[in-house]
Amino acid sequence: MYDMWYESPLFINTLYAVGGVILGIVAAIITYRLFNRVTHFDIPNELEKGNLAVGVVVCGIFIMIGLIVGLIIGMSLN
Repeated sequence: MYDMWYESPLFINTLYAVGGVILGIVAAIITYRLFNRVTHFDIPNELEKGNLAVGVVVCGIFIMIGLIVGLIIGMSLN
């Protein structure tokens, strides 16, 4: 069917999924650090104080990055 093991769709899709997870983690870290520098307050200090609004914003950032990376992975698998 396939000449080499790395030509199979299962291997290629697994490679896309692993690459997408790595891309998602890196994108989330970069976005978090960039957002922390742009805002006039320190996110970790505000979270330690129990500021719920900052927690919701950070959660929204991570959900947004997850959706974007998920769509990229999904489109690459087709």
